[in-house]
Amino acid sequence: MTDPVRKGQAAPKLEREVFGARYRERFVDPAFDGEREAIARLEAIAYASYAKGSKAPRTRAAGEGFADPTYELSLDWLEARDAIARASERQADPATPSRVLVCLGAGRDDGSCAGEMSKTYRFAELVKEVLASSHAGFEVDVLDLAKIASEPLHTIHPCKACVSTAMPLCHYPCSCYPNHAYGQTNDAMADIYARFAAAHGVIVITPVYWLQVPSALKAMIDRLVCADGGNPDPTRTQGKKAALAKELEPGWSYPKHLEGRVFGVVVHADAVGTSNVARALTEWLETMGLVRAGKAAVLDRYIGYYEPYATSHAALDRDTALQEEVRNVARAVEEAVLAMRAGTFVQPGRDLRDPRPK
Repeated sequence: MTDPVRKGQAAPKLEREVFGARYRERFVDPAFDGEREAIARLEAIAYASYAKGSKAPRTRAAGEGFADPTYELSLDWLEARDAIARASERQADPATPSRVLVCLGAGRDDGSCAGEMSKTYRFAELVKEVLASSHAGFEVDVLDLAKIASEPLHTIHPCKACVSTAMPLCHYPCSCYPNHAYGQTNDAMADIYARFAAAHGVIVITPVYWLQVPSALKAMIDRLVCADGGNPDPTRTQGKKAALAKELEPGWSYPKHLEGRVFGVVVHADAVGTSNVARALTEWLETMGLVRAGKAAVLDRYIGYYEPYATSHAALDRDTALQEEVRNVARAVEEAVLAMRAGTFVQPGRDLRDPRPK
C-alpha cells in the first residue's frame, strides 16, 4: 500500500484584479503609455490562460520509446530532452574533443549593479588559460551564472521538490518549466542540462555568500536534482500525477544521468565559510556520481582575509600562489578527463552495488 497523496496547502487562484496588477507591473514605464489598450487585451488573454491552467499549450503525442506513446508531451520538454540526447551522444563519442564546463557561481559582474567583475571570473580566466593550452585540444564551455542577474528575461526558476513526493515525479529534464499559464518562462535550465550532459569534466568556481553558495548557483544545484535519479519518461506518471509516481517508486533504479564525469571545485571568500561550502559542493557532485579529479582538484582559499572589499582585486593580484593553485585545479581536471576517456582512471569501488540507491 502506498502512502496517500496529501492535499490542502495550495492557495486558491489569484483574483482577476490581483493578477492584473501583477501583470501590468512590467509595463509601468511611461514608454508603454501609448499601448495601454493593447496591454489590457494581452492581460485578458494571459489571465484566461492562467485560469485555464494552460501550462504547456504546445504538445504532441510522445511517440515511440515512451511507455505511453499516445500521451501528449510538451514540445518545450521534448526539445530539452532532444538537446540532452545530442549532447550525451557527442560526449560518449571517443572521436570528439574533451570538453570541460566551467561554472561561475558569483552573482556579480560589471554589467550589473556591482559595476565590477568578480574574482570568480578572474579564476575562470586562469582555468581557461590552462585548458586552452592543453596539447589534447580541450573545449571550454563557460557557464556564467552572473548573467541571471545581468541579462533581461533570463532566470532559473525554483525547484518545487517533486522528488520529495516520489522520485519518478521528478522528470529528467525537469518538466515543471516553462509554465506558460504562470508566466514562468525563459528558464535557463533547459540549456544548462544539455551543457552538463556534453561535459567530460566540470569545474565549479564560486564565492561564499553568507556561509552558503550564491542564490543562482543554489537554484541551479536544486534543479539538477533530476539528474540524480530522475524519470526520463513523463508518460509513466501521466505528467505530474503524484499517485502514479508513488506507485512507481518501490524498486526505482535511481539512474545517475551525469555519472562518470570528473570535477574540480574552487571556493573563495574574504572572511569565513570556504571549507564548508567546498565540502558541500564536493558531496553534491559526488552524490550525482561525478568523480573528484584528485586531491588538487578541490580548493578553498581566502582573498584579502578580513581586508576591505574595495581592495580585494589588488589582494588577488598579489596572491600569485593562489592563482597557481587555481591553475592546478584545471590541470588536475585535465589529467583526469584524459585518463577517464582513455579508460585508465582508477575508481575503486566503481562496480559495487549501492544498497541505498537514493
